[in-house]
This record gives sequence, C-alpha cells and structure tokens, in this order.
Amino acid sequence: MSRGFVKEEDQEEAPFIPPRASLPAGVTNYVTPYGKKALLEERMGLEEEIHAVPAENETERRKTLAVLNGKLQLLNERIVTAQIIKPEDQPKNEIRFGATVTLQYLETNNKMNFQIVGVDEADVKSNKLSFISPIVKAITGKKQGAHAVLTLGDEVRHIEIISISY
Repeated sequence: MSRGFVKEEDQEEAPFIPPRASLPAGVTNYVTPYGKKALLEERMGLEEEIHAVPAENETERRKTLAVLNGKLQLLNERIVTAQIIKPEDQPKNEIRFGATVTLQYLETNNKMNFQIVGVDEADVKSNKLSFISPIVKAITGKKQGAHAVLTLGDEVRHIEIISISY
C-alpha cells in the first residue's frame, strides 16, 4: 500500500540506534578473551530483552524491537569480526595488545597505569584504553625504560615506560 493511504499518526520515525565504539575501517577488531566473553554476554542479554518485550502496546513493541534488533545486529557484526589476542602470548618485554602498562609523563612526573584492550572493552574509569587510542599508538612496541613522544594537537608530551606486565 502506498504511504499516501496511511494515517499521519501511524507513520513511525526510524528508531535511533546508538553506534558502538568506533573502529576505523580496515582495522582488525582485536579483543582480549575477557572482551570476547563480554560481547557474548551482551548478546545474551539483548536476546533476553527482545524475548521479554511486552505485547500490550503494538506501536511501542515495534519501536522497542526495532532498537533492540538494531543493537543486536551491530553487536553481531562485532562478534563475527572479533579476533582474540591472548595477553599471555605476547612478548613479555614489549608493549603489545593486552599489556598492562605503567608510564610516567616526564614534564609533570604524573604516572598512569592502564591495560591495552579492544575498542568495545575500553573504559577509562577502569583504566582500560583502546589499542587505537593515541597514547597506546605512541607506546606500542616500546620496552621498559624506553621513551615515547605523544603529540596531541599543539601539545607534545614525553613519556617514559616504567613497567609492562601481562
């Protein structure tokens, strides 16, 4: 049927589906084993939500299902492309994916401690930074005691690698 024969109040807006964490085109979707497990648990939770959507109001049900199914589709794309990197398989003396790193900014003597994880696992509050973040790119491949330079716009920060663990 033509949209011209549908009541105006029956025309639904396309739902807004929040995007997942940004992963640049052509970049492999690395995850830790914990990250893959978290993605699978997230999928189970979304599937449970989909099955529990109440049927009382058909319009609300359709809107809710559209959002949940959209989220599930984006999540499934991430799961399919996820490539697990086990931290214990990385070289112990070099910063790689999965490493927990302590570094010090030489200008301020401030220390920072974080783990390098996948984009979906990244959480600054939990000291987990994505492998595509500028600071991680600046230090990847470095060894303990090495120095790195982080350029953020006009600002240049000098970093010393204090420790590396897996």
